[in-house]
Amino acid sequence: MNVSYQWLAQYVDIADFTAGELAEKLTRSGIEVDIVESRNKGVTGVVVGYVTSKEKHPDADKLNVCKVDVGTGEELQIVCGAKNVDAGQKVPVATVGAKLPDGLNIKRAKLRGVESQGMICSAKELGLNDKLLPKEIQEGILVLPADTQVGESILDVLAINDEVMDLDLTPNRSDCLSMLGAAYEIAAILGREVRLPDSEAGLRDREAAVKAADKISVEITAKDACSHYAARLIEGVKVGPSPLWLQNRLMAAGIRPISNIVDVTNYVMLEYGQPLHAFDADQLAGGHIDVRFAREGEKLVTLDDNERTLEPHMLLITDGTKPVGLAGVMGGANSEVSEGTSRILLESAKFEGGTIRKTSRQLGLRSEASLRFEKEVNPEAVIPALDRAAALIAELSGGQVAVGIVEAISSEHRPVQIEITATRINTYLGTSLSVEEITAIFGRLHFTVEPLEQDGLLVHVPSRRGDITRAVDLIEEVARLYGYDNIPTTLMNTETTPGSLTREQAIRRTVRNLLNGSGLHEAITYSYTHPDQVAAFPGLYREAKPVALAMPMSEERSVLRTSLVPHLIDAAAYNRNRNTDDVALFEIAPVFLTEEASLTKQPEEKLLLSALLTGKRSELHWTGKPGDVDFYDLKGVFENVVSYLGVEGLRYVQAQVEGFHPGRTAAIEVELDGVRRVIGTIGQLHPALQQARDLADTYVLEVELEALTKLASERFAYSPLPRFPAISRDMALVVDRGVAVGDLIAKAQETAGELLESIQVFDIYTGDRIGADKKSVAIALVYRTADRTLTDEEVSGTHSRLVSELEAAYGAELRK
Repeated sequence: MNVSYQWLAQYVDIADFTAGELAEKLTRSGIEVDIVESRNKGVTGVVVGYVTSKEKHPDADKLNVCKVDVGTGEELQIVCGAKNVDAGQKVPVATVGAKLPDGLNIKRAKLRGVESQGMICSAKELGLNDKLLPKEIQEGILVLPADTQVGESILDVLAINDEVMDLDLTPNRSDCLSMLGAAYEIAAILGREVRLPDSEAGLRDREAAVKAADKISVEITAKDACSHYAARLIEGVKVGPSPLWLQNRLMAAGIRPISNIVDVTNYVMLEYGQPLHAFDADQLAGGHIDVRFAREGEKLVTLDDNERTLEPHMLLITDGTKPVGLAGVMGGANSEVSEGTSRILLESAKFEGGTIRKTSRQLGLRSEASLRFEKEVNPEAVIPALDRAAALIAELSGGQVAVGIVEAISSEHRPVQIEITATRINTYLGTSLSVEEITAIFGRLHFTVEPLEQDGLLVHVPSRRGDITRAVDLIEEVARLYGYDNIPTTLMNTETTPGSLTREQAIRRTVRNLLNGSGLHEAITYSYTHPDQVAAFPGLYREAKPVALAMPMSEERSVLRTSLVPHLIDAAAYNRNRNTDDVALFEIAPVFLTEEASLTKQPEEKLLLSALLTGKRSELHWTGKPGDVDFYDLKGVFENVVSYLGVEGLRYVQAQVEGFHPGRTAAIEVELDGVRRVIGTIGQLHPALQQARDLADTYVLEVELEALTKLASERFAYSPLPRFPAISRDMALVVDRGVAVGDLIAKAQETAGELLESIQVFDIYTGDRIGADKKSVAIALVYRTADRTLTDEEVSGTHSRLVSELEAAYGAELRK
């Protein structure tokens, strides 16, 4: 929001402060001022001149010799090349000694032998932004209104001696998207009064005998999206340019003047923060206005001459038969005010911000009006702004305002009242303000205050401050106006709770540290993915349906993931494409699951741990050649985690899983809540998938972290160093190739019980010596107890029983 210092001075006495000082005070009170910019870009010595005559230059066809009266008693001779210069014009004249932007100094000169005593200036030469000028004066010299005083400084005529503060407003301070809002803020900071414009001034003398209700009517069909719609009728208007003072105000705010009618609506919008719109009343069927939602496929050509295809959630202004405007965004070309317009229907309304925001964003159509409606306008400014604009239009266009306002109200505004105590304010701020001091601060803000029992206050918040809804908002206002620099430094006085991690958070952190210590890097990937990736790699949840996003950022990110592995594969491929072949990654993140094709409830979130290894085990080194990672490298990393967490009872069962190698994949099973179920998958990617992504042998793991959390020990268990010797036994068992080694180990542990300290497979042999369908499994067993030395007889008996059980259960034979 651009706030003109000169314009602001109409509402608040700021004569003893510069624009820079006001900007400092505003910033310290919570409204940041980005910059204070002077409209004068270095102009001095330029005055208003009257061109008394124009003659062709004797030696140059494109030059004119002009006689110009600048109010000094003698006429200046000035050579001018502008096409639009003519006798009888009032123009800006840079006299000898004047300075213009870019360091241009005006001197006496001779042009083709003719002396020139100054320069007739264009708007651009005066440093004005020609994009903000009316189209008809963007080229050539600047022609001033005929009633401009000859000899007057151009700085005063064009309000160039002004400074503009650029307010960087946060979304909650939409009240300062107006000059009056800024005036209230400045007045509160300085402790001064606000001089409000008389919105009804001028109406009393310019009201016609006709009643507005006899010629126009208003109806609100979309009652939830429009709470108040008011209109006035102005007849006999003459559309033309605005007076210079009005154009100067708009240009200072960054808005280009268009015509007296449109400029007044923009001026009042800037003044009150209430957007207005003027319709050509003769283009409205029966003078009727109906505020309704668009119909499917309905079209409207807006003022920018673009045809818009509308949707049912878009709010329209219609005349009962056709759309004439996009409510709160832009008017329609079919009701535009033109040079031939003589009757105006002036609109002022309160539209629901969310509706306007959605329409504006979807159509890519942002306007000063939509900006204000989106942030919610002051509901009590609808009528004052309408009256103010009607009076100005009548004054500047010669029209007559019909008697009365035609309006429709679908819901009444409820004023905000908040109870608070001085004790609560002082407790929050660490101050010791009295009730009287707090009441005075609210008074500066124009908040009405009623005293309650003890130190209580009932604060009535004006409707322009829609950001004040709770007691803490009032406390912030007290802090701002009292001054942040005046708030003393105090110790916190409150109950505190020692911070700690939940069990789940602690385990998650532990797992991260363990995986980092194992040489894996943590990845953080998108929660969104492509539907093809879900189909190609469904992960643990094959029955889950991908959740489609309503407004995806792209097709590549159009559904929620059901597995973490696809994005880890993407990361591995990305690194390999950049000559980084050795990749070790993990990610801990949620996936999103549903069985519904069309969601009726929130999808379920599952927290997963995924890891990926590919390439070499270690970097090149002279001590030995590094080998490629394999299944057991990843399994070892995972077993290090589960061992540290104290998780027991995991089983690795050969499995056929989509996306994985058919012979190098295992499902991770565990008994959980009395049921044995699969909680994860570990294995090599399918060769076809590896080839498609140009990857070497790649191994991945995906497991439910929630299940590991439930299985983890509550506390770490430490075992003392053994005091008694161990007895070792080795055996080689010949079994069918289809027998899982894990089953042999589990059976051995079950049979040997507490005597068996450890069991380890150290060799597997297959070959002709033992049969084509057999394999030899060599196992090392260690027996020990913590309270005594085992005898050879005890161990031999247990070992023999163990072998017998394996023979009975799996047909195992000791290899001879």
